[in-house]
Amino acid sequence: MNLKIEQPPITLREMALTNLRNAIITGYFPAGKRLVERVLCEELGVSRTVVREAIRYLEAEGLVETLANKGPIVSVLNWHVAQQIYDIRLLLEQSAVADCTQKLDDTHSQTLRAHLQKLHDAFEDGKMQDLLSVSRELYRFIFEVANHDIAWEVVERLNGRISRLRAMTINSPHRAVTGYQRICTIVEAILEKDVRAAKAAVAAHLHEASSIAQHILESQSQDA
Repeated sequence: MNLKIEQPPITLREMALTNLRNAIITGYFPAGKRLVERVLCEELGVSRTVVREAIRYLEAEGLVETLANKGPIVSVLNWHVAQQIYDIRLLLEQSAVADCTQKLDDTHSQTLRAHLQKLHDAFEDGKMQDLLSVSRELYRFIFEVANHDIAWEVVERLNGRISRLRAMTINSPHRAVTGYQRICTIVEAILEKDVRAAKAAVAAHLHEASSIAQHILESQSQDA
């Protein structure tokens, strides 16, 4: 008899954290909004202790900041911060796709194609939370095959802000090519074992996304 629990149950704190994180990333709680404990307790259906724990985690992720005499608010994302995130992504993702391409075997290729199909389906459905989740899993797999576990830890620490930027830019009408097509080009280059093309596709994808983010964030700054 195997008594081992293969998948531990999700705790109430984890559920509250996930829901609050998604609410911020998707813009339900916009930048600068005060996060009032009493209101969050009612909306999430949890205790103040759980809400406080979730807010502490989101502070560590850079999605929440606490202001004197005001309390926790949704962090204001500016271009100065976003630009650094895109620069870090460029370095880590180009390195990851290069090593992933070189280490890819037939089993990895099949899994990568399956991730790409899930991404296609998520784009078709248009549900932002699913789209962000599937995108994260695809990138996680690329870093995993590349054996870049420490680099992925860095990405994970930035994931809240990366997802926030991705939600802001992925369906922008200013895109010359859709976000799905950009990622598809990256994956196809990996599958074709073309390191140069994979790195170029990452650069093209992030350059376009960062340009759109800069336009949006600087416009918001001027309107504030």
